[in-house]
Amino acid sequence: METVTQETLDKLNIPQARNENREYLDSIGGIENLAEQLGTSFTTGLSQEQVVKNRDKFGTNAFPESPMKGFCVLFAEAFQDTTLIILIIAALVSLAIGIVEHGEDGWIEGGAILIAVFLVASVTAGNDYTKELQFRALEKSSQNDERCSTIRDGVIERINPIDLVVGDLILLQAGDMVPADAIVCDHNVIMANESALTGESDDLKKTKNKDCFLLSSCLITEGEECRAVVIGIGPNSQWGKIKSNLVSEAVNTPLQDKLEIMAEQIGYIGLVAAVGTFLAMFISIWARDNGKHILNGVIEAFILAVTIIVVAIPEGLPLAVTISLAYSTKKMYQDQCFIRILAACETMGNATNICSDKTGTLTENRMTVVEGFFADVKYSMTEFGSANISQAVKDIIAENVCINRVAYLVYKDANGRTLDKPNVIGSKTEGALIVMAKEWGFDYDAVKSKAYSDETDKMFAFNSAKKRSTAIINRSDGSARLLCKGAPEWVLKDCTHYLKSDGSIASLTSAKREEIEAHILDMANNALRTLCIAHRDFDRGSLPADWQDNPPDAEGLCCDCIVGIIDPLRADVIEAVRIAQQAGVTVRMVTGDNLNTAKAIAKQCGILTPDGQAIEGPVFRNMTPADVDAILPNLQVMARSSPDDKYLMVTRLNGYAIPDGKEEWEEKHAGKSGVTWETHKDLLMPGYKEEWLSTRPDGGQVVGVTGDGTNDAPALKAADVGLAMGIAGTKVAQSASDIVILDDKFSSIVRAIMWGRSVYDNIRKFLQFQLTVNVVALLIVFFGACAGFDPPLNAVMMLWVNLIMDTLGALALGTELPTMKVLDRKPYKRSAALVSRPMMRNILAQSVFQLALLLFILFNYKLFNVLPGEACARFDVRRSETTYWTPDSNNMVSNTTDGSISCVTFIDVCPDRDEKCFKDTNKINGANVVFDDLDNFRKECISGCDELSWVHGSLMFNTFVFAQVFNEYNSKSIHSDVDVFSSILENKIFLFVTCVTVALQVMLIEVGGAFLKTSPLSMQQWLITIGLGALAVPVGILMRFIPVEEDPESFFDNDEDKKKAAENMRSPSAMEIGK
Repeated sequence: METVTQETLDKLNIPQARNENREYLDSIGGIENLAEQLGTSFTTGLSQEQVVKNRDKFGTNAFPESPMKGFCVLFAEAFQDTTLIILIIAALVSLAIGIVEHGEDGWIEGGAILIAVFLVASVTAGNDYTKELQFRALEKSSQNDERCSTIRDGVIERINPIDLVVGDLILLQAGDMVPADAIVCDHNVIMANESALTGESDDLKKTKNKDCFLLSSCLITEGEECRAVVIGIGPNSQWGKIKSNLVSEAVNTPLQDKLEIMAEQIGYIGLVAAVGTFLAMFISIWARDNGKHILNGVIEAFILAVTIIVVAIPEGLPLAVTISLAYSTKKMYQDQCFIRILAACETMGNATNICSDKTGTLTENRMTVVEGFFADVKYSMTEFGSANISQAVKDIIAENVCINRVAYLVYKDANGRTLDKPNVIGSKTEGALIVMAKEWGFDYDAVKSKAYSDETDKMFAFNSAKKRSTAIINRSDGSARLLCKGAPEWVLKDCTHYLKSDGSIASLTSAKREEIEAHILDMANNALRTLCIAHRDFDRGSLPADWQDNPPDAEGLCCDCIVGIIDPLRADVIEAVRIAQQAGVTVRMVTGDNLNTAKAIAKQCGILTPDGQAIEGPVFRNMTPADVDAILPNLQVMARSSPDDKYLMVTRLNGYAIPDGKEEWEEKHAGKSGVTWETHKDLLMPGYKEEWLSTRPDGGQVVGVTGDGTNDAPALKAADVGLAMGIAGTKVAQSASDIVILDDKFSSIVRAIMWGRSVYDNIRKFLQFQLTVNVVALLIVFFGACAGFDPPLNAVMMLWVNLIMDTLGALALGTELPTMKVLDRKPYKRSAALVSRPMMRNILAQSVFQLALLLFILFNYKLFNVLPGEACARFDVRRSETTYWTPDSNNMVSNTTDGSISCVTFIDVCPDRDEKCFKDTNKINGANVVFDDLDNFRKECISGCDELSWVHGSLMFNTFVFAQVFNEYNSKSIHSDVDVFSSILENKIFLFVTCVTVALQVMLIEVGGAFLKTSPLSMQQWLITIGLGALAVPVGILMRFIPVEEDPESFFDNDEDKKKAAENMRSPSAMEIGK
């Protein structure tokens, strides 16, 4: 065979062409010849030198990124919004008319609106682009934590998949995700699910001699540990070729959908306000100018009406969710919670139940054998370290634990440094056993290599139905030995003999069985996990013919030992459980341990309370739905549970996958002899939808479930939030989950609840803020139009307000950090209103105050020594000496004899030549004179206006904006907390947004001019408007003393259900499940 090239590997890896790929592999000499050409060994893998060569030749395992929409594309898409399109058209019409009628200054109003629309579109596109970058960065950071097992220079290493090269020898076991396209090179049989890549729903058998091709991103669902040689990486793998063409599309969360519906409803209210404002302005313009300049007025009114719609539609609500979720998911990642499904973050906040595994979540998953019954001798914790176990017994037990396992030890970290203690990869329980064998002087790899052959022997992975794993090894003399280990209550009942201290075998009498069971119970009561190790010998030719498919491990076993394994509680678990329970979350422990061990550990954790109940999985699954509902409120421990038991519990709690009617029920129970819908519909779990809903008018519970094994995937999918373990969890479990708990700690789950509640509350804070701004902005413009004033807030001002609400407000309130206070309340129901009673109080109180304040400024402009609306700051005055007026009669005369006032008099009396002085009363020669009242004085003396003034509008605009700035601090609380400035220094983003808003507002007022229709304010006017706006804070404090509480019906109250269940649980059936 010629040297392997990328072209050679591509011919081996044609999509959907297994047979053709196999034929080509055989034609080039099979996997053995291919491995040789790639410089790899089936036992020692690549050398470090060969790794460098193969990386240089074939590249790295880095996948190409999915194409992403650029800023320009997103910017163009922002203009697809209908209201913005209408606004642009209206602005263009205004621009054209303005230029025709007013020359060089006529572009200002239309141009200002176009620039404002441009800014709105830019901010929208910028937010979308930043959001996409954030999630890509989050995905990349999670990929950096991924690890896979490979053998290099004969040493097992845990490396990041990106560091794999062609020719690497990788180790795979059930639950792993295949990190690169590879070919199986040993004789073990595994099952792989390729549905994610090929669409085939059935698991496919992978063997060296038939279908040996493994595809990257696919899952190993069952089988023993196998070895495979990497042939396709990065863009040259089948997944890489598909991924390069994928486009990432954002999917709304449930809360975003709910908010979009609310935004649409608010938009309709805005539409009504817009139509009302347009009609009011139209009537006012017609009445004021007698129909003159009607076209300009109509266009101005239309632009303002469309702007009202733009402002009223709170598109900032979904944006606030996005900002809050993006910010929170990054922070949660630092808190060891990786959010895979965005909706899970908000859902977790209102979780009412947590069904938690024990091992690794509540405990440290640091398994150590500390006690046991070894070959008819009981060794306590104090005795085990110096136990005098015969070598013959050690040989039998060590052979079992070294061969019958998938776990292995890694002695170096990812950087090649030697670890203080070996790291167990795979089952931590098996890890404890091989560490015990290592301490006895056995090399687990050497034992397996000597006694086990892939070609003649067989391993059977852990079977959750039989609660055991098995291996069968054939001896050179034709005999065989079956090695078995599993749950004592399952394995011991299949034992007929036991191992004696000298290595001989004796019959297992009833008395001896009771003695062993007493030892198991004693260890379980001490919170030790127990495991039974057994074997069975077969003479030559006595193995059943189908032993490779059905291992004969259910009878005739010999009990070699019962080991007691300690797994200490995590230091923070007791406090974490207490906090979760205080937050109204029911914590349940679901474990495969026996009932006594489970209850002992649950009591230590604080999960099992005096009124709580514990049950075994086999009992639970055979109960009727009604009986299950009776115990569910107080059910806190499920022992000896199978993955199906966990799935049934979750289904009964939240209603997921409950059969909807007869057809689905019969499909679910197909194959069960004698079972009919008519007879058994109310007798078999999980029940059916109508029956389930009849007892839950408010809907089901919100359930979070932890899982680490492949078989946990159905329960994780059934849960409202599936929580997979990041360390102990298989890739199957992680792929089925919504959140990955990176450190496997229960306290991290509680932090996820806290973050979820914070996200939910942050959105409601923003909603409270935005609805207040909406109400005030729409009503002040409407009332101003009805009163005949120029719009108190013009179109450009309204668009600026829209920016304050949508972007800056979302950024400030959407990034509030969580506090422990959020765990002082119970979870909200699914049907709970987004706007609570206290929020409604806060919105109405602030809206009434701000509206009254702005109306006061609108109608009492004289108090502020300004003129209403648009005024002239400097008139162009004619210096005519031919026309005079008499101060007594205001009549115009033609000589100085009868008249003492001329055009020049106005310049002398009013040196600023402003409209205020023109309309004020002035003392001239002892007489009170108002120039505006002199007959035809304006016509004769005023030729035009050199400079316009909008001080009145600027006062209103400034007061309104600063009222929102200070109300943003009020909005930090959606309850009745008086201290709205608490923790403000901790939120740097909030302070930054405040500073940016104030800085931009100062710029808009001082230099906005004709563009924004604002005029510079004096220092006194600045202080007055800021002071008036600041009144929003004391009003916000006072309004919280109005006694309004949240609706109790908004919350889940599991405590009431527990009390009712406790009162009803007085029947004999309650005694069966234990307490």
